Amino acid sequence: MLACAPVPVVAHTRSRIHPGSRHSFSQARVVHISRPAAACLQARRAGMFNGSMFAMKRSPATRATNRPLTGKVLAATDSNSPVVPTKSTFTTVTETFSQLFPLWTILGAGTALVKPATFSFMTTDYFTLALSLLMFSMGITMTIGDFKRVLSKPGPVAVNFAACYLMMPVLALGISKMMGLPDSLVAGCVLVGSINGGQASNLCAYIAKGDVALSVIMTTATTVGVIFMTPLIAKLVLGTLVPVDAAGIVISTLQVVAAPIVLGVTLNSFAPKLCRAVEPICPVIGVLSTVTLVGASVAKCAPEIMAAGFALQVPLIALHLIGGLAGYYMSKFCGFNEITSRTMAIETSMKSSAFGFL
Repeated sequence: MLACAPVPVVAHTRSRIHPGSRHSFSQARVVHISRPAAACLQARRAGMFNGSMFAMKRSPATRATNRPLTGKVLAATDSNSPVVPTKSTFTTVTETFSQLFPLWTILGAGTALVKPATFSFMTTDYFTLALSLLMFSMGITMTIGDFKRVLSKPGPVAVNFAACYLMMPVLALGISKMMGLPDSLVAGCVLVGSINGGQASNLCAYIAKGDVALSVIMTTATTVGVIFMTPLIAKLVLGTLVPVDAAGIVISTLQVVAAPIVLGVTLNSFAPKLCRAVEPICPVIGVLSTVTLVGASVAKCAPEIMAAGFALQVPLIALHLIGGLAGYYMSKFCGFNEITSRTMAIETSMKSSAFGFL
């Protein structure tokens, strides 16, 4: 019974300044706490001083459990612990769906190979619409400040441009020659290596937590560059001039890249709460648009792909894998951070297949 009897303890409140006086004072009051709590308080006061009345040192365990006593013993909680936000079921589902993007792409391409008619509805206008929807879904996740930050440091964009139009064509030529491909397939591999980055790379940068604004700028730079770089590379490497519709590329770039991104960023500037509310569904829209674009692109040349077999697939897979790794370590060599290197790997390895149909 005595162990449970309350014990009077003198507690000091915070110092106050009396009205009309420049001197502060402390108020004292008597509170009653249990004997175990009093014992803890006495031990705490004895252990807090480390040789000096001013040098108070507490262990991490003490910081986590010792709290000021205000008449009752408080629950031990660590106020310094980070608060981990909980995700809604909807957000979890959309993230899981987006992270399975490679699976959906493979299924879409496989369907296009087996039943090309599935994507027969995809005309050029629908291609443009799907690409625009993809870019708009990325645009509302970005701000004007993101682009100012990227444009203030053009180094990564320049390195990616060089990787796209110098390293990748040479790599494509070397791989195709090493694997003994016929001249027609060698020309095809070199052309794949010398075209611009794909719009789907922006979606992949978003899913991989890369720099989406940097990805968009890189894609835009290589898309504009394809007007003069692809014909030049084809002439130098293949000995033939590949016709390129410069006006058509500029118009397509404005339609499927610039306009949707500007519209998305503008909406994000004036209605940020709305954009944050719909942001979880944006990658889902991007994934569905991209899978449809890939399926339609494959369906247009399904017989040729099936006829070429692994003799064509293996060199192209090697080109993209080696190109991505080379782009990543090239970025690291240049001193760029992890996010930039991840973004550059994606931009270097992913080429625009759907853009050729516009």
